[in-house]
Amino acid sequence: MWKAAMSEEVRKALQSVIERVNQAAARRPKTLPAVPPRLVAVSKTKPPEMVVEAYRQGQRNFGENYVNELVDKASDPLILESCPEIKWHFIGHLQKKNVNKLLAVPNLFLMETIDSVNLADKVNSSWQRLRGAGTQRLKVMVQINTSGEQSKHGLPPEETVNTVKHILSHCSALHFSGLMTIGRYGYDLTLGPNPDFQMLLSRRQEVCESLKLPLEDVELSMGMSTDFEHAIEVGSTNVRVGSIIFGNREYPNSAANTPNPSPAPSPAPSPAPIDFF
Repeated sequence: MWKAAMSEEVRKALQSVIERVNQAAARRPKTLPAVPPRLVAVSKTKPPEMVVEAYRQGQRNFGENYVNELVDKASDPLILESCPEIKWHFIGHLQKKNVNKLLAVPNLFLMETIDSVNLADKVNSSWQRLRGAGTQRLKVMVQINTSGEQSKHGLPPEETVNTVKHILSHCSALHFSGLMTIGRYGYDLTLGPNPDFQMLLSRRQEVCESLKLPLEDVELSMGMSTDFEHAIEVGSTNVRVGSIIFGNREYPNSAANTPNPSPAPSPAPSPAPIDFF
């Protein structure tokens, strides 16, 4: 009964999101590149069974924020058997110590969060070593901190061109696919177009003009559960949507899972992470 109910909920939710994606794409100005938006279903904290259900409904691109969770999920026997054409996107912050672990993930399709030249170099050399010279280049995006918030990862916008240039010139194992941002949470669209999205659009324009790249070859990954339609309308080609497909997430109580060696009262539990996706 649980499986049947879960399957129907995921099917209806996914169908609704796909319809909204297509409708938003139809509203885009004709002046924007005619690149069909890609829906990335963000499955963090959700069980493999839910990934399989979405896959059975035709979804192929899935995103994860944490390396260990992606490693476990991508290597799960149920997913390996049931989802041979799955495409995994890594959309979280990547520490250099976890690069090799991430790059060993089966069906890794796109690493969306390159946020420094040093990380690009590390991913490039590790991909060459782990996968061999004859393998396909790894698709990567450069993450930009468009909102300037210290809590967000990503390059300062003014470093975008030089970082992309470095990847194109010095990272032969990587394929530069586009730019990505998370942006400020909860922007009020009644105030006008989202400035973070406008910033990413302008940085793409700058990259394409400076490096002589076709506009349609540089993707924009922006837009999540609360704003993906607006993101598509202004030019996003890759939206990351999770909670409205798979339901709200349940995070473990961080205080309850932290050993307390002293008899002193436990501190108040940390607030659950905000669901940007």
